[in-house]
Amino acid sequence: MAQSGGFSSVGFVGVGNMGWPMAACLVKAGFNVLVNDSRREVANNFVQQVGGAAPDSLRQLAEASDVVITMLPTSTIVQRVLAEGDDNIFAGMKPGAIIIEMSSGVPSVTQRLAEQVAALGGALIDAPVSGGVPRAKTGELAIMAGGDAATIDKAVPVLSAMGSSVLRTGAVGSGQAMKALNNLVSTGGFLIGIEALLIGQRFGLDPGVMTDVLNAATGMNNSTQKKFRQFVLSRKFNAGFTMGLLAKDLSIALQVGRETGTAAPLSALVNEMIVSAQSRFGPDADHTEMAKLCELLAGSELEAD
Repeated sequence: MAQSGGFSSVGFVGVGNMGWPMAACLVKAGFNVLVNDSRREVANNFVQQVGGAAPDSLRQLAEASDVVITMLPTSTIVQRVLAEGDDNIFAGMKPGAIIIEMSSGVPSVTQRLAEQVAALGGALIDAPVSGGVPRAKTGELAIMAGGDAATIDKAVPVLSAMGSSVLRTGAVGSGQAMKALNNLVSTGGFLIGIEALLIGQRFGLDPGVMTDVLNAATGMNNSTQKKFRQFVLSRKFNAGFTMGLLAKDLSIALQVGRETGTAAPLSALVNEMIVSAQSRFGPDADHTEMAKLCELLAGSELEAD
């Protein structure tokens, strides 16, 4: 296969909301994809609906894969899948195999896992993504890749099947640090934008008109473009990314700040807002529901056009 970069098979662990369309893009690109999920029925459904195969164990998946991708909720789960229990990836990993850790994980944990992979004769890079489910479905994710340059070069054909851009960030773990910091900036833009809409509505401005003006002016950001009308003013709150996952990403960003001794008071405030929103609405609530916390504090609700 010309697009395979010489890889015969790609293992994909974690076919959830993001993992499913990402793995589907690999199938579409011509890769032989082997999938695994903690919910066996989900892996079976993927094979029936999309293609590929679902080996009976993580070990069997690793034995048959030149590249293994992990797309999982937390670094704790990634560590368990790679190295712990009676069945894991390390037990069957081929010499020279590449592990691509695409979860939004903790950089320091990923660095330790990379050392373990290297000791076993393989290589690990981290490559978290941005763009959400819509861009996962179209294969247009932004991928932040950290690790050895030569290993990333080898992995580019696989990454390019899932993303429209592969952005090299530095050493292993740097991609995950960048992803967490990106989500910190994105969240800050969302919250300040919602507060501006609430102020404007109290003044007499229409929130929809305000959104249009922001998108034509310097206040534009990803949230004004892709979230305010679509998920907040519509009152749908179904962007497809949970409050719990966002809170995890922001905690990682703040942890990187602490580890580097960086004062970040505004970041801490944004994080406190998300902690409060998660406490109020639950970790499974859509992350755009953090607008409701701003509304509660303001004592009014944003109205559609």
